Amino acid sequence: MEHPVSSSGAGKIREALHAPLTSLRGIGPRGAALLKEATGGDRIWDLLLHLPERFASRQRVESPADAPPDRDAVLPFTAESHRAARSRQGARYVEVRGESGGARLVLRFMNGHLPWVEQRLPRGEPRWISGRIRPEGADYSAISPDVAADPGGLPEREPVWPLTAGLNRAQMARCVAAVLEAVPPMPEWHDPALLKREAWPPMPDALRLAHAEPAPEARARLAYDEQLADQLALALVRRRARAEAGRSITGDGALRARALAAFGHPLTGAQREALAEIDADLAAPHRMRRLLQGDVGAGKTLVALLAMLRAVESGAQAALMVPTELLARQHLRTLWRLCGAAGVEVALLAGSVTGAERRRVLRGLADGSIPIVVGTHALFQEAVEFRDLALAVVDEQHRFGVEQRLTLAGKGALADLLVMTATPIPRTLLLTHWGEMSVSRIREKPAGRQPITTTLHGLSQLEEVIAACGRAMDKGARIYWVCPHVAESETMEVAAAETRYAELKELFGDTVALAHGRMDVKIREEALARFARGEARLLVATTVIEVGVDVPEATVMVIEHAERFGLAQLHQLRGRVGRGRARSFCMLLYDEAAGRTARDRLGILRETEDGFLIADEDFRLRGAGEALGTRQSGHAMARLALEDGRAQDRLVAMAHQDAALLLERDPALAGERGVAARLLLGLFGKDAAMATLGAG
Repeated sequence: MEHPVSSSGAGKIREALHAPLTSLRGIGPRGAALLKEATGGDRIWDLLLHLPERFASRQRVESPADAPPDRDAVLPFTAESHRAARSRQGARYVEVRGESGGARLVLRFMNGHLPWVEQRLPRGEPRWISGRIRPEGADYSAISPDVAADPGGLPEREPVWPLTAGLNRAQMARCVAAVLEAVPPMPEWHDPALLKREAWPPMPDALRLAHAEPAPEARARLAYDEQLADQLALALVRRRARAEAGRSITGDGALRARALAAFGHPLTGAQREALAEIDADLAAPHRMRRLLQGDVGAGKTLVALLAMLRAVESGAQAALMVPTELLARQHLRTLWRLCGAAGVEVALLAGSVTGAERRRVLRGLADGSIPIVVGTHALFQEAVEFRDLALAVVDEQHRFGVEQRLTLAGKGALADLLVMTATPIPRTLLLTHWGEMSVSRIREKPAGRQPITTTLHGLSQLEEVIAACGRAMDKGARIYWVCPHVAESETMEVAAAETRYAELKELFGDTVALAHGRMDVKIREEALARFARGEARLLVATTVIEVGVDVPEATVMVIEHAERFGLAQLHQLRGRVGRGRARSFCMLLYDEAAGRTARDRLGILRETEDGFLIADEDFRLRGAGEALGTRQSGHAMARLALEDGRAQDRLVAMAHQDAALLLERDPALAGERGVAARLLLGLFGKDAAMATLGAG
C-alpha cells in the first residue's frame, strides 16, 4: 500500500533505516561488528539489503549413501576426531572425522577455528548435520555443513545468507528478523502502472519476501529500486554538469609538436580521430565531459598528454588523476620524457610526497608555476589549489565514482573533464551510467602487439602449471603470477599472493619477486624493477600490475582463481603480456567447484581478444552488479543486481527512462512521488546528487 509522506516524514524513515544495528534489541557491539564484516555496513539498511544468496532445500536421510546428489541432506553424525589442516592452495580448514548411519563421513569446515568446531561437534555426542554429501573413496565428505542438536533445527527449506567467520546461519536469521520488524511503512516512489505491470510488491513486503523465500518479483523490485536510485542520481549530476558554462581552450600546437618529436612515432589514425574530438570539445564554450576508451596499450595516455599540453598552450594548467601511486609514478616517467622535451614541468602529488617537496608542489600549483600535475586521490584534498585548472584527466575511471571525478574537475572554475579507461564499458552502461559523456574509442590494435594464447586449467592442475613455469623460466621466460588477495583470508578459500610467493620462492629461489598494494612503495618498485631487468623471472602479484606495468620480455601470465575476476579485468591483466616479439601465453587457473558456468564464462577469453566484445559478454553473463565495480574502488556497487544479466540489463534501461521521465515531470522532486524519490536517493546514499536539488 502506498503511504504519502512529507519531506520531514521521509527524513524520519531514512533516519530509522540508517540507525545503527546496535539500536535493535538483541544486537550488541560484537554482533554488530560481525554483521558489518558480512554485509559491509553497520546500519539496519545494510542488513536489510544483505539478501540470501540461495535457499537450502534439504532431504532427511539415514545414511550418506542415501543422500541426494542435487540438494542438501540432513543426517545423523557423531564426531570422533578433530584437526586443523591446510589445503594444497594454503587455505586453512578444520577436518572432523566421524560416523553417520554406519558409514565413515569426513567434514571440512573451511576457514573454521578448531575450538569453535569442537564446541559445535563434541567428540562422541550425536548431532545432526546438513550439507551436500559427496563420495570420497570408500567414505563420504561434506564441506562446511550446518550443525544442529536435532533435525528440527534444520528445516526443509531455509535462506542461506553470505556469512563471515564467527557468525552462523541461526544468528543471522535472528538478526534479519529483528531488522525486518523495524521496517516502517514507506511511500511508493514507483509509478503505479509499472508496479501493476511487473506484479511488484511494496518495498517493505519485497524486503520480507526476499529474505524468506525465492521470490523473483520481490528480488526484481529491489534490484530496480537500486537502479532507479542510481539513474536518478546520475541524471541529477548530468543536469548540473550540462548547465555549467565552459571556456574555450585553444593553442598554437608548439608544445605538442615538441612532445611528439620526442615520442618518435606518428599518431595512429584512431588517435588522431580521438584527439580531434577532444580538441573540438576543448575549443567549445561549454564544459567538456568526454570518455576516452581504448584497449590495453592503444595510446590513450599520449592522446591525454596532448590534450593537457593544449591547456598549457592556452596559459592554463592540467591535472592527471590515477587510482594508485604506482600508476602515478609510471605515468610521471612518460610525461617527464615528453613534457621535458617541450620545456613543461610536471610534478607528482601523492601520499608519499611530504614535507618540503609537498609544500613546493602546492605552491607551484597555486601560483601556476607548475602547469601539469600527476597524482592520486590527494589531488582533490582541500589543501590543493590551482591558479587556473583548465583540464582534469582521470585515468582508470572505473576506480573512481562520479562524485570523485567531478570533485577534481571542481578544482578549476570552468575545468573540462576527460576520463580514460582501458577496460571497455558495455554498450548498456555507455547509454546509462556514462550518458552524461561523449565517447571516443581507440579501436585499433596497438602496433607490434602479438596474439596471446589463452588456456584454462583447473586448480587440480596447479602442480603441472608450476612445473611448466619452471621449464619456461629455464628457457629465459619472464612470468606474471596473479593472485586475488594479498594475504590469507579468514573467510575465503582462495590463494594469497604472500602464501604463493613463499611456496614458489622455495621452489625457484631468488628468481621469484613479490609485488602488492600493501607493500612500501620503494620495496614494491624495486621488485618491479628487478622483474623488468630480468633479475627476477617470476613476479607474484595482485592486481597492482593491472595497469601501467610494461615489460615487453614478459611472455606468460598465470591468473589464479580466475573465476573471481571480471572478464574485463582478466582481459586487462592478460594485456601485460604480448608486448614483445615472442609468442605469449595466458593461463587461467579456476576452481572446478565453481561449476560449468564459470568455466564457460572464462572460455570467452580463450575465443577472443576484442576487449569491447568481452565487456559486453561480461555484462550479459554477470549483470550490472559486478560490471559496475567494487566497494573498495569507491564506485557505486549494484549489490542487489539480478543473476540473470539480460534481466538486469532490462532493469537498467527501464530505470534510465523512468528517471528521465520523472525529472521531466517534476524537476525539483517536490511532488508526492518526487518526495518519495528523494527518500529513495537518501536510502541508497546519493547525498551529493540530492544536494543539487536544494531543500524540498
